[in-house]
Amino acid sequence: MRQPAYIVNTGIITAIGNDTATCFESLLQCRSGIDKATILQTNWKDDFPVGEIKMSNPDLAALTNTDPTWPRTALLSCVAVQEAWQPFVGKTKGLRVGFFSANTVGGMDLTEGFYKDYLEDNNAGELYQFKNHECGAITELVAAHFQFNDFVTTISTACSSSANSIMLAAQMIASGMIDIAIAGGADSLSRFTLNGFNTLMILDKEPCQPFDQNRRGLNLGEGAGYVVLMNEKAMQQCEADAVCTLSGYANANDAYHQTASSPDGIGNKLAIERAMRKAGVAAGDINYINLHGTGTANNDSSEGKAIEKIFGMNVPCASSTKAYTGHTLGAAGGVEAVFSTLSIQHGVIFPNMRLETAMEDVSWKPTTTLLQDINIRNVLSNSFGFGGNCSSLIFSKC
Repeated sequence: MRQPAYIVNTGIITAIGNDTATCFESLLQCRSGIDKATILQTNWKDDFPVGEIKMSNPDLAALTNTDPTWPRTALLSCVAVQEAWQPFVGKTKGLRVGFFSANTVGGMDLTEGFYKDYLEDNNAGELYQFKNHECGAITELVAAHFQFNDFVTTISTACSSSANSIMLAAQMIASGMIDIAIAGGADSLSRFTLNGFNTLMILDKEPCQPFDQNRRGLNLGEGAGYVVLMNEKAMQQCEADAVCTLSGYANANDAYHQTASSPDGIGNKLAIERAMRKAGVAAGDINYINLHGTGTANNDSSEGKAIEKIFGMNVPCASSTKAYTGHTLGAAGGVEAVFSTLSIQHGVIFPNMRLETAMEDVSWKPTTTLLQDINIRNVLSNSFGFGGNCSSLIFSKC
């Protein structure tokens, strides 16, 4: 018998807050974290606003008693994991615990500094600047810090990365391979990613406007978001209460283009439909959609068309929260899993900020007002990445 995966706690750090409660309050107050970069040293700081966490690496390390020379992605991950995991420390004896963490930046924030110095002087630089460069090293640092030993893995599938880590975690709980999973992801800002997205010409020089007809592009952000999933046995032993279940999930790949989604939203539609089928819900059962909604012309259009094909004239309330946090890349699915959980827990639908003009190529538009005291039973959260790697998760009230 396949076991349900219950979400019992969350941990998060983004540009709008250093924990779940603060992020939730920022969402309720429509408080955006998009601003000029001050921690990231870039020549573009006056050109491209970002969703930056206004804490230095030593400040982040102090929150978790970790090493300030670690890559920023690992430090962000530690902050969010600590919040999610702290209530269960010392209660998991005999239970199999898995750590499923995603990222795309790895230790690039340190490596790019080393590379510059090394080009100028082959004797310059320190080992700590590059030894944790690859994505898996970030996960291993965090796993070792929290003593996660039973199962540890890294997923890096661009912007769908942490949605896929949550999906894998639920699958392993369902099959009885583990009892508890800490799943999500983290990513920090870096000059490489900022320059890369600038080269693609999809960065907005102003705070982004997802799903607006006159949208100009995305704002990059940084952060980390994790959910703790448990089976019933683990919940009983850990004295944990379920907030919701991860009832459905799916991944599809349209392989249309290296960075762009299919204009018709083929992969998006497949992921959403399969996640709904897995959850056993119909279109009318979805109460809120947390849109991938990056603010780019291609992405919003393809997602919008996919949703229109599935829901027709009855599209549920939907919004993109990237207008608050920026696009946190590999962390996005984890960050928005936390937001989806908050939506169910508190009966809230967050507004799509800065929407002025409805898109012309779809017949629906996101909600622009804060809705509270709503009976939200099912939330669909979309995470669509480069290469057409499309993932959808469905969170359901217990």
